[in-house]
Amino acid sequence: MALAAIADRCGTPTYVYSRAHLAAQFRAMQTALAGIDHLVCYAVKANGNLAVLQSFVQLGAGFDIVSGGELERVLRAGGDPSRIVFSGVGKTEAEMDFALKQNILCFNVESASELDRLERRARLLRKEARVSVRVNPDIDAGTHPYISTGLKKNKFGVSVGDAYALYEVAARSEWLRITGLDCHIGSQIAGAAPFIAALESLLAMDDELGRRGIDVHHIDIGGGLPVRYRDEPAFDLGDWARSIRSRIGTRERRLLVEPGRFLVANAGVLLCRVEYLKPSDALDRPSFAVVDAAMNDLIRPPLYQAWHEVAAVSDPPPDRPVGRWDVVGPVCESGDFLALDRELAPAEGDLLAVLSAGAYGIVQSSNYNARNRPAEVLVDGAKFWTVRRRESVRDQLALESLPG
Repeated sequence: MALAAIADRCGTPTYVYSRAHLAAQFRAMQTALAGIDHLVCYAVKANGNLAVLQSFVQLGAGFDIVSGGELERVLRAGGDPSRIVFSGVGKTEAEMDFALKQNILCFNVESASELDRLERRARLLRKEARVSVRVNPDIDAGTHPYISTGLKKNKFGVSVGDAYALYEVAARSEWLRITGLDCHIGSQIAGAAPFIAALESLLAMDDELGRRGIDVHHIDIGGGLPVRYRDEPAFDLGDWARSIRSRIGTRERRLLVEPGRFLVANAGVLLCRVEYLKPSDALDRPSFAVVDAAMNDLIRPPLYQAWHEVAAVSDPPPDRPVGRWDVVGPVCESGDFLALDRELAPAEGDLLAVLSAGAYGIVQSSNYNARNRPAEVLVDGAKFWTVRRRESVRDQLALESLPG
């Protein structure tokens, strides 16, 4: 499916996703974990478009959610509540009630206060709450500090000692049923070693809980598998799975994994068009290619200093000079850029593709500078669908009113 044809039909900026890539990544993980009783729970926070969620429903995925809104999205896409785990440090009473009424697979509890609130809501609604305690194993995942979640200084989870105390509380409750052990140590983790260290910590806890007469049914090792944005070494999925298999052995526990970025990042591109060129006449000043996408559409480059490859959709004429360009947007911030210091041969009106944009793109977008958020398109073979229309200013203003 030609990206230029999509841009002609749908305009720019537009996110475009490949259903084939979503399926290939999911099946690769399923194949790697073959022989292990497991459930792959897609982390909805990476990309919550209904069509993306529906694709994973049809592939047999479970889901990892972090809000009531994400739960509603999964249900709208046809997801099975019994395959949903609810993570996150700040679950509200309303969110708990919604999830309890849906009879979800598990709440990943992250504090004593949360466990107490969940028990009260379950008693009030007379709905049993299945729980797993999220353990913070104090393991350095070696990733960007904003996406590291397994260190003591991070807000997520509880210490091993505190986790035992929470399991004792849950075991005494009429309305809480212990179902699992959980951890998630970060995102974009380069090698298998941090995952295995976290798993070994959970397995040791499983043994100790057994000695205390507390049985769990699943072990949830979270997500965090990396993808290639630039020149990172490819992640060895087979080695990761073999290491997991060797540690679990004959232990009768279901394995839960919560990949997000791994499944969707390289399934997506952000299409944008060059509006203006501002060439530099000095070596110490950059040249700017001003495009119609901005940091409100894709905030990863300024927020995480993230690299996204930028490619011309059509080859430029051979006589057009190549230069060093910053690809920037129209937002009134010096931090509004998609790519810095790239070798390009742009012309005004050219169509560019920002690659690896399927994860943490549209979900982190905003209306900053009163800009409309992009359209989203799903490609399946030689067909495509607009699965989220472009926002309008009328959409933005619909929720607002003037006093009086």
